[in-house]
Amino acid sequence: MEKYDLAIIGAGPVGLFAASFANLHGLKTITFDALDEVGGQINMLYPQKDIKDIPAFSSIKGKELVSRLFEQTENTKLTLSHKVKNISFSTGEDIIIDGNYQVKSLLIATGLGAFKPKTLPLSITPELQAHIHYSMQHPEIFSNKKVAILGGGDSALDWAVELSKTSDVYVVHRRNEFRGLESSVSQLKSLKNVELLTPYLPKELHLNNNRIELVLHRVGASHDFITKDVDEILVAYGFKSDNRQLRKWGIELENNLISVSQTMQTNLPHVYAIGDAITYPGRVPMIALGFGEAQIAISSIMQDLFPEKTMTFHSTSI
Repeated sequence: MEKYDLAIIGAGPVGLFAASFANLHGLKTITFDALDEVGGQINMLYPQKDIKDIPAFSSIKGKELVSRLFEQTENTKLTLSHKVKNISFSTGEDIIIDGNYQVKSLLIATGLGAFKPKTLPLSITPELQAHIHYSMQHPEIFSNKKVAILGGGDSALDWAVELSKTSDVYVVHRRNEFRGLESSVSQLKSLKNVELLTPYLPKELHLNNNRIELVLHRVGASHDFITKDVDEILVAYGFKSDNRQLRKWGIELENNLISVSQTMQTNLPHVYAIGDAITYPGRVPMIALGFGEAQIAISSIMQDLFPEKTMTFHSTSI
């Protein structure tokens, strides 16, 4: 059985930073992720997005942020394509993971958990399915094409801004008001190759000569329809998250999120959680905040495992 000081579940940005901060303090660490690559939702959903709320960067691409964080985890064992299924406690209070790993502490950084995109609720043939996408990992697919983006949140608007550099874009939303940043909406309204279609919902799809006839129904008007010819469709209706595994382990949840203390500890001994997986009063879902939570959690773990040790809390301590 492999033995470690710390196991981290989740190799998104917050999990990667937690691994590097654990290395800084000399913790022997293993990191698990169910996906076959690091980066979590950033790599899955918006690797090309310009992220503007990371300290020291006026703007940084999602994939570059992940790459920089990954470079700092060279001393961590990384186990990808491994969905952690079982945790149990040994008589010595060590944690056993999937029967093969014995760790002194566990840090959950799974974000919103296993997630699946909410699919387009229309009858779709296999031929049409080839033109419908739920992520933008490879933006070159959409270059020099007409693209319909369905949705009104930040993902939809971010995708539209990015694709407007190379493509003609229709943004279709069921309300006149968008849920994303107003600055993104203003930018899109100023672009000649972007059209915001509100309040509309997709009604039918037809494939003719390898192009899609997208029939849209105006919300609240029973006989008002318009048709747009597009090459590709991006669906940004959000995701269904699944944290049932956490309940199975005995972790207390509040509104499907993990309840933590001020030290990021869960209700279970030696089990901590950080990032968008957690909740506490006043928390907002930001990557930078997750970085701070990682530092709090690792510092707490160090004090828990090595109470006799005088600890340097950060690299600029005097």
